[in-house]
Order: sequence, then structure tokens, then C-alpha cells
Amino acid sequence: MNATRPNIIFIVADDLGYADLGCYGGREASFGAVSPVLDRLAAGGLKLTQGYANSPVCSPTRFALMTARYQYRLRGAAEEPINSRSKGSKTLGLPPEHPTLPSLLKDAGYRTALIGKWHLGYPPVFGPLKSGYEEFFGPMSGGVDYFTHASNNGTHDLYLGEEEKQEEGYLTDLISRRAVDYIDRMAAGDAPFFLSLHYTAPHWPWETRDDAHLAGEVKDNLFHLHGGNVDTYRRMIHHMDEGIGWVMQALERHGLADDTLVVFTSDNGGERFSDNWPLVGGKMDLTEGGIRVPWIAHWPAAIAPGGVSTQHCMTMDWSATFLDAAGVGAHPDYPLDGVSLLPVLRDSKAAFARPLHWRMNHRGQRALREGRWKYLRVDGHDYLFDLEADERERANMGGREPQRLEKMRAAWEAWNAGMPAIPEDATVSLGYGVKDMPQR
Repeated sequence: MNATRPNIIFIVADDLGYADLGCYGGREASFGAVSPVLDRLAAGGLKLTQGYANSPVCSPTRFALMTARYQYRLRGAAEEPINSRSKGSKTLGLPPEHPTLPSLLKDAGYRTALIGKWHLGYPPVFGPLKSGYEEFFGPMSGGVDYFTHASNNGTHDLYLGEEEKQEEGYLTDLISRRAVDYIDRMAAGDAPFFLSLHYTAPHWPWETRDDAHLAGEVKDNLFHLHGGNVDTYRRMIHHMDEGIGWVMQALERHGLADDTLVVFTSDNGGERFSDNWPLVGGKMDLTEGGIRVPWIAHWPAAIAPGGVSTQHCMTMDWSATFLDAAGVGAHPDYPLDGVSLLPVLRDSKAAFARPLHWRMNHRGQRALREGRWKYLRVDGHDYLFDLEADERERANMGGREPQRLEKMRAAWEAWNAGMPAIPEDATVSLGYGVKDMPQR
């Protein structure tokens, strides 16, 4: 392996809450520690406490992850999220001609693979192999049953490359074992590799390894509104954590662990059974619980153990970091919005100013994080929060700091003026509402 260019494994959980992991303050489950492997990775590397997702919902974050640019630049990312009704669309997906994180790395000599969730548009127009990945195993849609691998419309949705793949087993474990197999094969070659390991866990339906009997029960509505509980949810995280342990063992078995940058996060904040403490809100919200997520980086050759950083960052910054670590530049026609965090990885005390912007069609939300302050709009109401003093966003400082509020609102609007407008035909898909359960 080329020691000057690290292997890169980008692990993305699905709908994981900020405090679901032990290393982020999560409580033990009935069976013990929920995330011992990830806790060890954090202890042996760097944990960021002020890191964010590019969006509080699945597919928009994945557009940013793939392009290292604000997702708002692409039409498909205006869907909140892309759903199965977009099958056959020629616009609602990641355009194959757009440079991506894997395509840029591939052009620079990396081997590339996506094992896990895609959720960036459907074949034949869109797909992982059209956007820089050499290999793909996983579902195309936003959610599938863990045993039948069928999506919410009942269609079988597990692929190997561009062909459907019938394979028996619990999806989290199938994804983990494929990742181990990929590492085993890559270890025999000379090229560095980039592995996107995008789990569907702990996204609904609420199925552990022992719940195959539930597949028939939820097949007509994978949102699984009548089921699930905290213990089941934690076991789903634990199954993923075990699989990440298998991946780390494979790296160690081949002597690759020191020169492999492993980064773990979630695509957005937590869902029904998540622990987001001390944050408020969750998936679909621009309050902190919907966008602040765990960020763990492990790279023994470059990252000192035991580091904790308060550096502000979001998903696309990590994509820029991977390119920087590999010595790869952006395509000149598609400059990055993401900013490399490599200086922070090398020194956990390093820090730089990083304003972060968001917007959502859902509830007309907008947000700007700048330093300790956050400007937020929800349902037409503007708020100002001092997050260093009030992470729960309960003490609205707008009335006491009207000039700061106006200045941040103007800064957000200036940024937004440089982005395409939200299309009138963009859709919001919630799946459930207050008739199904009380609001958070």
C-alpha cells in the first residue's frame, strides 16, 4: 500500500442520534454497552463535539457527501428526501457527469466501492457505478426491510453492481461482511482504496437480527409505526458496531490499520427512539437535534489518540478532507464548498472560523451557525441562540440582541442568494405525523 496516501473508509449510519453512542454520553442498554467498538475508535483517535450533517434528512446530505458542495446546487437534493415515486425520473438523482468524491479519487488511482445505501436516484439514469464507484453492494432506495431487502413499495431492492442480488441474511451483517471481503481483496493490491460503508442501521423498520418474523408484518408500511422500542433500537446500533469491529479486525489482520483513515458519522439527527440529549429536535428539524451528529476520526499514522475537538464542520467538509489527505484537487469547474479539516486531524487543538448554512423546504426552515451563535427560522419565526450557553435552544436571545439577529439574518440571505431557489415542484415526504404520535 502507498503509505503517503491513506486508505479511506467513510462509515455513515442512518438516522443515528447525537447521544446514541457511549462516547457521546449514551447510556448502557439492557445488554450492556451499545457501541464498544466505536467508543474505542473515538478513544484511539479524534472525537468532534460540534460537527453537523449537511441536512436533517437522508438524501440531501448524501448529495453533499458525494460532491463536497452544498447540496442545494443540485435539483435532486431539493427532494426531502428522494422517494420511490421518483423511479424513472431523469432529474431526481446525482448527475453522472458531476465530479464526485469517489470519481476524483478513482481518477487519482484509488480503488473505490460503495457498500450500503445509495439513495441518490434510480437506474437506469443514476447509480453508484455511474458516479465514481467501481463496486456497489446495497439498496438503491432510502429504506428497506432488513430481511426481505424490499423497499417501502414492496420492490426487492438489493443490488450487486447494477444487477439485483438475492441474498439471504440480516442486511447490517451482509453489509459488514461485504466490507470485510472488500478489504481482504484490496489488501492484495498496491493501490489505496476508498470504501463508502453506508449502513441502513439504525433506520426503521425496527428489526434486530432475531426479528425476521416481523418482515411480513411491516411489508406494507416499513415506517413500522406500531412497533419498535428503545431496546430494539439500541440492539440495531450494536449490530452495526459489531460489524465495524469486523472491519477494523480485517484492517489489523492485513497490517493496514495505521495507514487507513476511518471516519464515522450519521447522515442526519436521530429519529423516534434516538437519544439526542442535550439537543432538541430530530430528523427533518434544523434545531440541533436534527443536524448535530457524531464525528469520529481514527488514523493512527496521523491522529493522536484521545483528541476532542470543538471545530465546527459539516458533511461536505469531510469529503474535502478526504481529497486533501489523498492529495487530490477539485475539478476546476466544480469548486468545493467543503473545507479540509486535515489541520484539525493533525492537531485537535487547531481551530478555524467555519460559518455553516442550512435551509429546508419543510416548515420554511433556515439556519446559520457562526461561532457560538445560531440564527434559526421555523414556521416563519426567527430565533437567535447562544449555543455555548444554551445547546437546547430554549433561550431565544433575539429580543435582547436584535442587531446580531438582523446581521445573521442578512448573512444567511446573502448566502442563500448565491444558491438556486427551491423549485416549486420539490416534495417533502414525512411518512408520519401527529396523528401517529405526539410531536417531540
